[in-house]
Amino acid sequence: MKKENVLKRIIAGALVAATVAFAGKSAYVAMDHRGEVAKAAGRVVSIGSCLIQGDNVVVNVSASTLPASDDGKYYLYADEVFQDGTVGEVVATTDRAANATFSFPLNYYNKGSNLSRKFLVAVKSGGSMVQVSDEHYITNPEAKATKTVGRNDHGMKGILPNTTDAATFKDLGVAQMVYNLYMGDIVGPSPDGNTIPFSYNGVDYQFNGAALAQYDGFVRWCAGNNFQLTMTILNNKTDAGADLIHPLSRDSHVCPGYAMNTKEDGGTQHLKAIAAFLAQRYSGGAYGTIDNWVIGNEVNARTEWYYMNSTNIELNVSEYVKAFRIFYNEIKGVNANARVYTSFDQEWNRKSNPGCFLSKEYLDRFNYYINREGNIDWSLSVHPYNAPLFDPYAWKQQAQYVSTNLTTPYITMENIYLLTDYMCQASFLAPGGRVRAISLSEIGYTSSFGEDAQAASITYAYTMAENNPYISSFILFRETDDAHEMESHIAQGLKNLDGSKKMSYDFYKNLGTSGAAAYKEKASQIIGQNVDSLVTNRTFMTRGGWFLND
Repeated sequence: MKKENVLKRIIAGALVAATVAFAGKSAYVAMDHRGEVAKAAGRVVSIGSCLIQGDNVVVNVSASTLPASDDGKYYLYADEVFQDGTVGEVVATTDRAANATFSFPLNYYNKGSNLSRKFLVAVKSGGSMVQVSDEHYITNPEAKATKTVGRNDHGMKGILPNTTDAATFKDLGVAQMVYNLYMGDIVGPSPDGNTIPFSYNGVDYQFNGAALAQYDGFVRWCAGNNFQLTMTILNNKTDAGADLIHPLSRDSHVCPGYAMNTKEDGGTQHLKAIAAFLAQRYSGGAYGTIDNWVIGNEVNARTEWYYMNSTNIELNVSEYVKAFRIFYNEIKGVNANARVYTSFDQEWNRKSNPGCFLSKEYLDRFNYYINREGNIDWSLSVHPYNAPLFDPYAWKQQAQYVSTNLTTPYITMENIYLLTDYMCQASFLAPGGRVRAISLSEIGYTSSFGEDAQAASITYAYTMAENNPYISSFILFRETDDAHEMESHIAQGLKNLDGSKKMSYDFYKNLGTSGAAAYKEKASQIIGQNVDSLVTNRTFMTRGGWFLND
């Protein structure tokens, strides 16, 4: 999905403090030595859990010291994601105490549903309501799931297809597919009259049956051919989907994906309805199942894939987290086994565009907000391309771009273990202590400088992935070369433009099978060293820079 000028993707940055500015308000956000935002002053109450129990939500809180109160009561507010402070609906009260419990109706799929709202505790002090806790979301939406489907986990090898030639993919031994869904296209009335009504939380919505037909067909095709499917949700601009675009994304900037509207009520409710509709439609039944949902693509790449007219990382991340929470709770509230992914590119500590964000800093801030507002079982999708993208040698990257420590400018397959080791930190673990599922949902290598280099790079990269216990997917980008990308020396397909197979086709076909050894030996001869030894020993090789003569 790299459509920008790939020869320019390269700068650096780090944060120890940030200024949050939005809607005319600003506040200094102090961070500790680990980069974690300090708890807001005066918020002496902590929400320990916020869980669905039957048809109710039960919230348990504790207080380090009892906050001043006019009436000795705690008030629990349910805010929509775009609201801040004591402005939402009071859904429960209880006596002020060191430990207290609230219980109130979930109102699942009804008007006033609390499934994707955020909750906070307040007290009445000096005649005004004062917030005394951080916000917290429901963290077990799967408790209401009625369409849970068994996952189709049966192999990590995948591809981005440009055909529905099942015979080719079965010949390759592919187990996974990835596909893009554009929200703006599927909403609103259908021009052919095939408009699909959907009532959600007391509001009637319309979906475009004609646009949905292509997705219905692809999901059904994947199910029929036993391909596990990862669907990436992109927010494109259309008239019918205008309310889905964030207010700070409504200028003339053009890109494939815009920030989702978590600032206005209409757009927020529409996002909830879309997430619920898609989860219901693609959780078993006539259309098949989407096991993996990626919410936005490379969301740290602000100007290319998740556009918002703001360079403030705290604002951008916090708005994205709100959208992610909506999709997570609505999807998991239908299919408990679905995985919901966030997505980052390979620009770990160096960026090609000053207006974008480093993937490391974005990941850190995303994880902070999730932990602060209730840890959930989110998953991670990363795209560890070579640096630069047209570099053909996965096993020996340029020294100025790739290193073996966390200051590395880029995360590529040569140092992918830095990322997976990083995700093993206690602060990044999923509820229950498990390391999160990590998908390489987009990876590829050019043949512009020789088909042998591409074949060896794919072999090396796949071997790195299959020997890493935390990586669940290795999805090649792409089946066939793209003419536009080839202008930038990127020819990542297993096939040429005319459909003929490259050397890499047979290499990829045999990886992960009993025939892998012979192709690893061929790759080792191209590389000049044994592939398995390079991977097992984490052997790190670099070379000096080189430049293209266009």
